[in-house]
Amino acid sequence: MKKLSLFLIICCLCGCGFSPLYVQKTGDSKWYYNDEFNTSILQEMQKVKVEIIPERFGQLLRNVLLDNLTPKGVPSHPQYRLYADLTSKRTYDQAMRDDITSTRKMVIYTVTYYMTENGKTLFKNKSVAYSSYDILKNPYSTTIAEKKADEEAAKIIGDDITLRVGAYFHTKFTKMGVIEGDL
Repeated sequence: MKKLSLFLIICCLCGCGFSPLYVQKTGDSKWYYNDEFNTSILQEMQKVKVEIIPERFGQLLRNVLLDNLTPKGVPSHPQYRLYADLTSKRTYDQAMRDDITSTRKMVIYTVTYYMTENGKTLFKNKSVAYSSYDILKNPYSTTIAEKKADEEAAKIIGDDITLRVGAYFHTKFTKMGVIEGDL
């Protein structure tokens, strides 16, 4: 019975229809190995200009977005503009001692963002990241831990925004018939 259920699970996973988000096969082969790929989604993502985001967290987030969206450099004539803003950064105490002081902080970052083309908003969304750090005896170490939490949250949110921009272009090109296949 266990072998039969394992076999059925493997069969279901094999037929799940997984396909990469940023590239699409153009050949007839059923395998991704040694095939030609349509990279129009990646090329379209490189036309996005990430606008300035205020404050230090905004700088960290913008750097992640630039690395993810335009690794070859900022486009000279961008077709799209991506705007982001840190709407809230909430800090909570955790791990309370007997004297009611905390030994850990949890931080919740919320970023709203939207992308435009020729002044028209294409999509709008928000992204949330949770991060935490220890409060140590040395204040310098606590400051460094807090900065590291900011960097980690910027990476999480930047990756989420990149994924959503890629999903937007994938949907756009699939509906237009530029890319063969389904979501």
